[in-house]
This record gives sequence, structure tokens and C-alpha cells, in this order.
Amino acid sequence: MPLRLAYMGTPDFAVPALLALIDAGHEIAAVYTQPPRPAGRGHKLQPSAVHRAAATAQLPVRHPATLRTPEAQAEFRDLKLDAAVVAAYGLILPRPILDAPRLGCFNIHASLLPRWRGAAPIHRAILAGDAETGVTIMRMEAGLDTGPMLLAGRVPIGPQASTPQLHDALAALGARLIVSAMDDVAEGEAIETPQPGEGVTYAAKIGPEDERIDWADAVALDRQIRALTPRPGAWFLHEGERIKVLAATLVAGSGEPGTVLDDQLTVACGHGAIRLTRLQRPGKAPMTARDLLNGFAIPAGTRLG
Repeated sequence: MPLRLAYMGTPDFAVPALLALIDAGHEIAAVYTQPPRPAGRGHKLQPSAVHRAAATAQLPVRHPATLRTPEAQAEFRDLKLDAAVVAAYGLILPRPILDAPRLGCFNIHASLLPRWRGAAPIHRAILAGDAETGVTIMRMEAGLDTGPMLLAGRVPIGPQASTPQLHDALAALGARLIVSAMDDVAEGEAIETPQPGEGVTYAAKIGPEDERIDWADAVALDRQIRALTPRPGAWFLHEGERIKVLAATLVAGSGEPGTVLDDQLTVACGHGAIRLTRLQRPGKAPMTARDLLNGFAIPAGTRLG
């Protein structure tokens, strides 16, 4: 049974689910996304990934700066929706928006709730060393990712998993799950389970305090690099430059934390050692450690900041 939906999302993560709902035959009455932002060297306004996908599918696109105004709420209510689907939209949905669709609003959240409620669940799962994560489809309510759950799927986090790899796997899983969930909602067969009170954690947005490398523990540093690549990137200071580390490998070694141990950019940590394999200098393209060292000496014995 096709539903009349609004789709609300912004980044690449939200594109597969939009396309899956279109392919499933649902009517997308409107797509809501963040307003275009300046990007690139010319700082020209660029539409979001969801905006571009919606335009390609010839769907109407709206990008209000807020949903808190009476005008925005009236426009949303006038769509006469069966339901709304939300995926990494970036705006808070006030109560009049949540209450407008006949069947409610449903969120595609990239974690196994109640673990990692909030803004950066993929990054935080890797940073914490979680063995698995997943996607939860939940009914939205006023609290932060607190609503009852309809469906969930799991994805293992391998020892080499990075945010881009996990992002793509979870986006694809979310697309499959939301189609199944909307089928259940349309048929009146959705089973909603309250989130457990145990195991609640919050995925705070990644900030500058998460980015700088302190060389305390090689295992934690490996997670940090994998979680923050390619953006915003984990970084260290050398000769006044902030150098991003985009890939690394755990290796045997010991020494004073932050000390380069050899000519392959193996660096001692407080616990263990790590070999930096892919890096990026300011204003430069990403490069291998070998290429970086060809033009930017970091000899053994150097202490990295």
C-alpha cells in the first residue's frame, strides 16, 4: 500500500533510503533538506546530496532554515501526509511537525539504540571500539532519539573499519529497513518496542577536542584515525604544520610517546606503536608516508606534537 510521504534528509547517508522509497512506489509529496551551503574554492552555494537526488527524481524540494515558524508548520501540515521519514536531516522537528502526518514521523538512526543517541553515532562507535553497530528505525517523539523502535539491523565493525566504509554499509541497511518498516506501517502491522532504559549513551558531535593526536595509546589512536578519516581528520603538529593522518597500522615498538622510531614513520605511543601510512599536509592532496617523506623530512628521533 503506497503512502504519501515527506522525506527529510541532507547528506549522502540519506540518499539510498530516499531512492529506495521511490522504487517501492511511495508518493514523495516533498523532500525537505538543509539549505544550500557555500563550498569549494569559489564558495558557491551547493545543494545537499539529498537535494541533488531529489532534483534528479523531479521531486519538489524545500529547504527552510527552520521548522519552528507558523508558516513552515502550515506548509508542512498542508501536505496532508500519511507519514514522514527522517534521515540525518539536521533540523529539530518541533511538536506541530511531529504531529502533522496521519501515521507519524519515523527516523533512520545509524546505531543500535539506545546506544549512541545523537549527532555522530558512526564516529563514536568506532572511537569506542564497539564490535558492532547498526541501524534502528524508530518512531520520532520530542526527546533526542528516544522513541519506540520498529526494526533494527546489525553491522559488524571490523578491525580495519573506517567511517566511510561503515557509513556506506549503514546507509544501504537503512534503505532496506525503512522500506520494510513503511510496509508494516501501511498495513497496520508495525510492532513498536520501547527502548530499554539500560545502555543509553550519547554520540556528541565531533569537535576540535576529538581531533588532535596525543600519542597516549596506539589502539585508541588507531580507532581515532579510522573514525575521523577523511574529515575532519586526526592530526599532529610538526614544524608548525597541522598534518592529518588518514590511515595507519598498529605495529610493535616502544619509546617516548610521539617519538618517530624509524624511516617508515613508526611512532611510539604510551602503550604500543603505530605506523602512519597515509597523510595530508595543509593545502596538499593526501599522500603515502613514503611520498610525504620524500619532500618533508621527519627523521627517526623526531618528537611529534
